[in-house]
Amino acid sequence: MKRRKFIQNASLSTFGIAVGSSVFASEIKKSISEVNEILPKNAGYPMVIATWNVNDSTAEAWRVLQEGKSALDAVEKGCMIEEANAEGQSVGIGGLPDRDGNVTLDACIMNKEGDYGAVVYLQNIMHPISVARKVMEDTTHVILAGKGAEQFAISEGFEKTNLLTEASKKAWEEWKKTSKYKPIINIENHDTIGMLAIDKNGDISGGCTTSGLAYKMAGRVGDSPIIGSGLFIDNQVGGATATGLGEEVLKTVGSFLIVELMRQGKTPQEACEEAIGRIIKKNPDFKDFQVGYIAVNKKGETGYYSIHDGFWITKYQNEKNENIPSSFYDKK
Repeated sequence: MKRRKFIQNASLSTFGIAVGSSVFASEIKKSISEVNEILPKNAGYPMVIATWNVNDSTAEAWRVLQEGKSALDAVEKGCMIEEANAEGQSVGIGGLPDRDGNVTLDACIMNKEGDYGAVVYLQNIMHPISVARKVMEDTTHVILAGKGAEQFAISEGFEKTNLLTEASKKAWEEWKKTSKYKPIINIENHDTIGMLAIDKNGDISGGCTTSGLAYKMAGRVGDSPIIGSGLFIDNQVGGATATGLGEEVLKTVGSFLIVELMRQGKTPQEACEEAIGRIIKKNPDFKDFQVGYIAVNKKGETGYYSIHDGFWITKYQNEKNENIPSSFYDKK
């Protein structure tokens, strides 16, 4: 009898614990559900951020992200919009030429694995960002230059295009009357679209494309297509890209510096500000040129900073595509 009662009591106790556990688990699930409704899902991403006022480019990148495609696809498609904008005179077709009247393009792209592809001094091809991706994915190299890059592009099916529009040709001919060369802050330095994107999986990619400084010396290549200077991506940390006077970005390896500062715990904003500070400390003539950086970390937090007033960024995040003026160092 005692044994039977023990078994019965034990069974009832087990039943009570099971029922209690079930109710407790249900309450936990309910609480978690309520919290999840309050907290935004993936508040920081998907997202895209780019240098300058390029709403059409960020809108296209956002559209690609909303289709569930990769950040790499979004960056390429977004940059292509500005490359095809002949009125921009700073990227792709219609870009202002070098001193000899040749439009030469530079671009690079990086994916979540840290793979990189670039083209420098490319002529007669409208979409260098796409050629850069081909270099990254379809060759054993990471940079192709000049005629070799052009030949590769044509072999991959890209069409030859006259990149010198009538408007850019007239501007060049007018420049030749004096042939004075001096970068003008936020005009000649508005020469690049740099774009960073995070897709729904939290993976980061970036791209940078430019026609370079107007009326540059033939053969000049800036920071835009150079890994670590014009662009750097580390999918565990974040990404950064630059615009402005490329020579100064190259000398400080700015985009790599920003990512490493974020790795050390700085916010994207703090990292951009320190990278600009490095340039200012190294060059006492900083009042004569502009550099701007944008950055994003793994959470989707962003930063942007420049030497002078006049630098803008475009960010598409949380369903908003907006132009934002950057904070800057030189308050005159």
